[in-house]
Amino acid sequence: MSSQDVRSRQVGTASGALAAAGASRPLPASHWWRRYAVQVASTDALAVAVAVAIAYVVRFDANGAARVDGTFSPTYLSLSLVLALVWLAVLSVGRTRDRRLVGSGPREYARVLGVTWRLFAAVAVVAYLLHMQIGRGYLAMTAPVGVVFLLLTRLAWRRWLRRRRRRGELTSAVLIVGSRGQAARMIDELEHLPEAGYGVVGVCVPEEREPSGDVAGVPVLGGVDDAARLATELGASAVAVAGSDAVDSETVRSLGWDLEGTGIDLALSLGLVDVAGPRVVVSPVDGLPLVFVDEPQFTGRRYVAKTALDVVGAAVLLILLTPLLVGLLVALVVADRGPVLYRQERVGKDGHPFHMLKFRTMVVDAESHLEEVLALEGAAEVGLFYKPHQDPRVTRVGRVLRRYSLDELPQLVNVLRGHMSLVGPRPQVAAEVALYDDLASRRLLVKPGMTGLWQVSGRSELTVDESIRMDVRYVENWSVVGDLLILSRTARAVMVGAGAY
Repeated sequence: MSSQDVRSRQVGTASGALAAAGASRPLPASHWWRRYAVQVASTDALAVAVAVAIAYVVRFDANGAARVDGTFSPTYLSLSLVLALVWLAVLSVGRTRDRRLVGSGPREYARVLGVTWRLFAAVAVVAYLLHMQIGRGYLAMTAPVGVVFLLLTRLAWRRWLRRRRRRGELTSAVLIVGSRGQAARMIDELEHLPEAGYGVVGVCVPEEREPSGDVAGVPVLGGVDDAARLATELGASAVAVAGSDAVDSETVRSLGWDLEGTGIDLALSLGLVDVAGPRVVVSPVDGLPLVFVDEPQFTGRRYVAKTALDVVGAAVLLILLTPLLVGLLVALVVADRGPVLYRQERVGKDGHPFHMLKFRTMVVDAESHLEEVLALEGAAEVGLFYKPHQDPRVTRVGRVLRRYSLDELPQLVNVLRGHMSLVGPRPQVAAEVALYDDLASRRLLVKPGMTGLWQVSGRSELTVDESIRMDVRYVENWSVVGDLLILSRTARAVMVGAGAY
């Protein structure tokens, strides 16, 4: 059998393995992306139209007379139409619907915010320079209302897309180029993040001219020289190069040339683990792209913004949740005559201890029965993130509170007092902190949070290593937009009650 026949057989094997797995075969992005982009563009247009209409109606009456000073201003109708069209144009030109951004991460939302802010800043500057009589109240109302509607519709579409991708649908086929070990790591990462929407259909291993075996269950189809042809035959949307000494710059450049005109993306993995995009800066130096990684930020204006979000958010939530808090207090008093609140010393930012508040979910003398629980669980001592699956000390009402994280609502007071943040790593007791290694110690560089990345990614069902890794990833890459995304995901996780006990 010729090598060409072997490769054709391997290509067929890759497609057959995907079908046998019971999942939809990953497709070229163009097969589903155009329809998705049109759908998102349609809701973008609706959001912008509603925002502009609300601002116009609030400022003017049905005849176009301003509600503030009573003067007639027909130009505002034309201005509203032009503003809406330009707004939609910059959303498109600003690549806010780039298929490589949707599904996960804050970049899509950040681009929507960025292009909108720049548009309205430009309108304000032009209006000032040309002495145009554009009401500041009109612009001040249109921008935030539009942003809220845009982000809400984008969030709805993202949730829809993620649900489909978790079922193996609307994924893009990817061919990986790299050594077997590095390809296996990339395959593992993509499999653990189905929401990203990438399905690996084959591997090309440098210096292996003849295809043989598989990597993490994905067939090896050939060498680097075969990558462009194989990607076309498999209908791949991208060729991902995992960092490898065997894949040098000349090889990557040649691969890029081979992919020109095919519509297939070339993606390069830098081998940077848990480093988010905002910290990565690419600076070309005489044709050589240097990748700079910014150090994590724990002070400055962004941290002030995070603190403001914490204070305002906690205060608003306490006001809105007052009826619920009163109801929970009554339920706890009726069910158990003991103390309603439970205070426990936890370790916060920079290792400073504080007393964390919770609704009491255990019997009054729970601490004295810890050794009995450890014996039942077969554990010799309390370890990192230790939480018994079936803790007999938890009361009947306490189980309901824990399932929906209602026992943690008093921590809003900790947030207002500056001990905690709305989003961050969960605070742990001193005995657990004493077990930290250098990696886990990074959790103490920011304020602990009521919710965090690992809480919305599986909660107590995650392993210790996975939980620590997610917390450290958050600590080193946090952003205000990312916090807002985690808070929105927390609301869903709490309602479902998955992974909590």
